Amino acid sequence: MENTKDLTEHSTHSERKRRDSFGMFDGYDSCSEDTSSSSSSDESEEEVAPLPSSLPIIKNNGQVYTYPDGKSGMATCEMCGMVGVRDAFYSKTKRFCSVSCSRSYSSNSKKASILARLQGKPPTKKAKVLQKQPLVAKLAAYAQYQATLQSQAKTKSAVSLEGFSWGNYINSNSFIAAPVTCFKHAPMGTCWGDISENVRVEVPNTDCSLPTKVFWIAGIVKLAGYNALLRYEGFESDSSLDFWCNICGSDIHPVGWCAASGKPLVPPRTIQHKYTNWKAFLVKRLTGAKTLPPDFSQKVSESMQYPFKPSMRVEVVDKTHLCRTRVAIVESVIGGRLRLVYEESEDKTDDFWCHMYSPLIHHIGWSRSIGHRFKRSDITKKQDGHFDTPPHLFAKVKEVDQSGEWYKEGMKLEAIDPLNLSAICVATIRKVLADGFLMIGIDGSEAADGSDWFCYHATSPSIFPVGFCEINMIELTPPRGYTKLPFKWFDYLRETGSIAAPVKLFNKDVPNHGFRVGMKLEAVDLMEPRLVCVATVTRIIHRLLRIHFDGWEEEYDQWVDCESPDLYPVGWCQLTGYQLQPPAPQTSRESQSSSSKQKKKAKSQQYKGHKKMTPLQLKEELLDGEEYSFLQGASDQESNGSANYYIKQEP
Repeated sequence: MENTKDLTEHSTHSERKRRDSFGMFDGYDSCSEDTSSSSSSDESEEEVAPLPSSLPIIKNNGQVYTYPDGKSGMATCEMCGMVGVRDAFYSKTKRFCSVSCSRSYSSNSKKASILARLQGKPPTKKAKVLQKQPLVAKLAAYAQYQATLQSQAKTKSAVSLEGFSWGNYINSNSFIAAPVTCFKHAPMGTCWGDISENVRVEVPNTDCSLPTKVFWIAGIVKLAGYNALLRYEGFESDSSLDFWCNICGSDIHPVGWCAASGKPLVPPRTIQHKYTNWKAFLVKRLTGAKTLPPDFSQKVSESMQYPFKPSMRVEVVDKTHLCRTRVAIVESVIGGRLRLVYEESEDKTDDFWCHMYSPLIHHIGWSRSIGHRFKRSDITKKQDGHFDTPPHLFAKVKEVDQSGEWYKEGMKLEAIDPLNLSAICVATIRKVLADGFLMIGIDGSEAADGSDWFCYHATSPSIFPVGFCEINMIELTPPRGYTKLPFKWFDYLRETGSIAAPVKLFNKDVPNHGFRVGMKLEAVDLMEPRLVCVATVTRIIHRLLRIHFDGWEEEYDQWVDCESPDLYPVGWCQLTGYQLQPPAPQTSRESQSSSSKQKKKAKSQQYKGHKKMTPLQLKEELLDGEEYSFLQGASDQESNGSANYYIKQEP
């Protein structure tokens, strides 16, 4: 791809030639070529900052931005593009707004013919030019209309998340969001490319009095996940009209889209009188700059196509017994997240959420193939329309060699507690399954029948060798009831007559994930996985991330793998249509903190304790005191981390 061009290296003659051949902004040439050149002399000295070379460079491609003729009674000057009252135009044909334009037209007819050819039109057809912004006096009637629409739009968007705005949240606190490239499972995660600051796009112009939808060019000032802070071209350092939008939204286009689509390109009303020759200004600003790939919207659409469909059958962890799986049906798919309903649930209320790449779900027959416990369904045959999910759609786990030195029953290790994701605990391998899967129990908290054992793959990033917490200065949770504190692995292994699992068997791969402490993101509350919340990375240990939910106490923090499919870029909820849970308000935090101090966690087969909830649910929860259970299933490297779900306590 061509390198960014330095505008100062070109002569005045070549600049004029470039503007002529570019043709994108001819409608703004209300002065002669010499006048327009001098009017934008300040801009000619500016250099366009170089951008990543993998994005398309805006070139002089001869495209012409067109604008449709106005309503009845209006006319467009074929020379300068000025729109005005038809009766006030010059000559019987009303083709020109003034005598000077009429005279200048003949000398420019050759240019028009060239532009027509560049557009692929017959040479006898005149090339259309962009309409010049009508006089403010003539559009006074439209100003009120436009202001009303903008007011309604702002009111509507403010209600959707109870007043929460990612843009305001980031701006007011100078936060930094994790880049989209950190989330390979998210839309555009693997093809985001070099979208960065200074990339130019075409967006709707909201600072305009025209009754129709018009566009203008804007540059990215700041990126926060999918969201971009944009500034219209021509505002320079003026941030008064900066606005946030989702860069993957349907109204964001690469430069050149308006030309190809015949859409109007009109400068914002606030700066429309700042330059007399907008064509020259924009050509200088855009030549050599970067824009989105021409197929960007297509890539976004393709990356949001999900192979899982409603009515597919899968095997999932049993909510009431961690150690076994059951059959469930895909009820709905939103952004790759699945709402699964157990096959035996007649009213379809026995459900939970997980991502399609979650290690909790498997193809039909998986449990039998590896020796995992499975609860047979009371339904003897498939219901009409239900069908087994093809095995290749599920997340693949890394193949392992179990023939040599391998995990054995009774070996000790450290593992993230599936019933309390903020803790890493002393654990034991209780059973070795096929294909590298292990059944693990938390020491001191296991049920007598082993019904709370949970399945992890040997390559899971949620299990660690003995001593991992001590080396990385993480607090290790000792077995419940163990009194010899501080806990020492050497003493514990000797007392229990156990051996530690060999360090070489654990997953030691640490990808270059790109996360940094303090980065903002949207994260699933794995204790209540239907909720996606505003969150922050507060600690990073190799590939392990400590996720804090903004507005909540640290006791709700969760350890999550950097490749977990339950982490998303800022703006993911808006892009996919999923509801985002904003940070809890101060009043809710105080009430919940007071409540949590009065309740004690009593962990057995099912965790009976308080759950994190939305502010609207908080009051009801404190009144009825319902108990909930929190569970977690398997995790592995290939499926990007661990996943959990909650269930309401059964009577």
